[in-house]
Amino acid sequence: MPTVVGLDPAVTDALRSQLAQIADNAVLAIVEEVPSYAGAWSGRMGEVIRNAVQLALGGFLTLATRSGADAPRAPAIEGAYQLGRGEARQGRTVEALLAAYRIGARASWHHMADVAVEAGVDAGQLARFAELVFAYIDELSASSVAGHTDELESSGRVRQRNLERLARALLTGAPADAVTAAAERAGWEPPGALTAVVLQESQVSHALTALDQATLQPTDDVPGLPEGHASLLVPSTGAAAARPALLRALRGTDAVVGPSVPWLEVVASHRRAVRCAALGIGGLVDADDHLAALLLTADPDARADLRARVLAPLADLRPSTAEKLTETLRSWLLHHGRRDAVAEELFVHAQTVRYRVQQLREVYGDRLEDPAFVLDATLALA
Repeated sequence: MPTVVGLDPAVTDALRSQLAQIADNAVLAIVEEVPSYAGAWSGRMGEVIRNAVQLALGGFLTLATRSGADAPRAPAIEGAYQLGRGEARQGRTVEALLAAYRIGARASWHHMADVAVEAGVDAGQLARFAELVFAYIDELSASSVAGHTDELESSGRVRQRNLERLARALLTGAPADAVTAAAERAGWEPPGALTAVVLQESQVSHALTALDQATLQPTDDVPGLPEGHASLLVPSTGAAAARPALLRALRGTDAVVGPSVPWLEVVASHRRAVRCAALGIGGLVDADDHLAALLLTADPDARADLRARVLAPLADLRPSTAEKLTETLRSWLLHHGRRDAVAEELFVHAQTVRYRVQQLREVYGDRLEDPAFVLDATLALA
């Protein structure tokens, strides 16, 4: 910071008397020339900016009358830092903040220079004063940028933690009021519906570029999630057209898409997506296309017991014969007894099918006509 020859007290008094007007002019210039500040003249933000400009200008005058090394700059530097944090909270970019500094400095200096010249400041002293002012502007703007950056990092970390807590609350079945409160803390607007997506961790970044920005990504241990996989909770309207759009967005990924459900019930979508992932189907998988498989694999032990009970009458036959009759029974059930369709599926003659069905009737008797047995056998052999 350069040293400036002390200004005459009369010049200092003249400049200090104009601080309020200089600040107002600077704020007006900022509001007119920086779109992000349109409408900021009135209300609390206008007062904050005006006070910050006056504080900075007061610092200029202090520096102009004392050695730059001795002048107390801390209040103005701290004010600039807090201004930067406030601007970040208001949603303004650092580019807009720096533009405001440039325009405010230009407007302020034009006014201050006019007052100084009118008060008799010589050209050399005015040049040194200008050097000090603009060096100080650089210092103030750097402090504001630091405040802006710190606020974004701080608020970003806090919001990210809140979003992660929200996702965890959704997937652990927390009470509705607790989940709603978590959404409010995170600043997350609940959608009409949510869809759980399970995919490999390596594909998450690619998927997020194509999905709604409000997509939640749980990062804690997610119940039932296979190792190396991640979950995404994708907002949607719940309309019929939303699902095809989601599937198109995920094209090219090995993702399992659960059903679209009301947002507070997304744990059900997640559970189904996890179970569908366990089926081992490759590529992009719509869980809605595999409901039967999900049903049949819901309780593997129960299905094994049911299969054993259905096939118990074949236990005394030779293994090869039992195997042929089992596959014939399955096909006969699925094709509703249509002999030609069974023969085509099994690559045998229709007469062979007739012979095997006769063997089945000898073993099972009237049970082949019993709806309850037909249901059990279909589920067991499907």
